[in-house]
Formats: sequence, C-alpha cells, structure tokens
Amino acid sequence: MRHRVAHRKLGRITPHRIALLRNLTVALFDKERIRTTLPKAKEVRSFAEKLITLARRDDDRLHARRLVARDIQDAAVVKKLFDTLGARFATRPGGYTRILRLGPRPGDGTEMAYLELVGYEYKPAGKEEKGKKAKGAEGKKGAKEEEQKPAAKKGGKKEAEAAAE
Repeated sequence: MRHRVAHRKLGRITPHRIALLRNLTVALFDKERIRTTLPKAKEVRSFAEKLITLARRDDDRLHARRLVARDIQDAAVVKKLFDTLGARFATRPGGYTRILRLGPRPGDGTEMAYLELVGYEYKPAGKEEKGKKAKGAEGKKGAKEEEQKPAAKKGGKKEAEAAAE
C-alpha cells in the first residue's frame, strides 16, 4: 500500500526525476502549453503551481526569485514568470494549471494529456494565418511591380537618350 507516499517515481531515479520536472516546468512557463503523459502532467502541475505561488509574492520578491532560480535555470523564463505570469495570477487563489486528457498514444497506449496554464488561448495555424501569409507575399510582390512600372513609364525616350550619353 502507498500510504503517505507523496509523489510518483515515474520510473526514474531521484536526480533524473527532478531534472525531468524542472525541464517540463521551464517548457510549460515558456510555451504555456505542453503535451506529455498524464502521470508526468500530474506531477509537473504540483511542481509548477508552487513556483507560480512564489512568483505571486509581494513581500520578499528577491528571496522568492532566488528560490525559483534554484529550479529554473533560464533567466528569461524566470523573468517571464515574475513579470507576466505572476501578475496574471495575482488575484487567483490557486489552480493555475489545467490538464486536458487526449487519450492513449498510438505507439504504446500511454495516456497523453495537455498541461496548460489557465488563461492560455490556443491559436491553431489554420486557414486564416495561411491566407494572411499568402496575401502578405502577394502584397509585397505587387508593391515591387508597382515600383518598377512607374520608373519605366517615367523614363520615356528622352531620359533613356540622356542616360545613354
């Protein structure tokens, strides 16, 4: 029986498990949504929410930043956590993450899930963005042609003769 056992071992030795949790947490804070296995998502949720709670602190921000920096080595992610995410969750009493189950993975049947921060909005790269990129490319091409055409028209025979002399 697993009475009073605090966490999942995830089939790894302790230093490897801690490194895994740190890496997944950095990815979560950086991208705000990650796809992983369900047991890993459940473990990372607890780990990440403790760090977000530290980022919300108002009384001793330097000490909190140093405590977070023990687990997150990327300075840009620490800055984002304290400036953006800490401010976003300042009024929220907890529950900063959400787990969305995806079903079994085709290869081995492991249950997969999305772990995302609350307030994250999924923006698929669908038809709208592709259409905008295509229109943007056409717009640039059209602008180049317009620049070339007036120059050719302005020249005329007199300017061509002057340029030749």
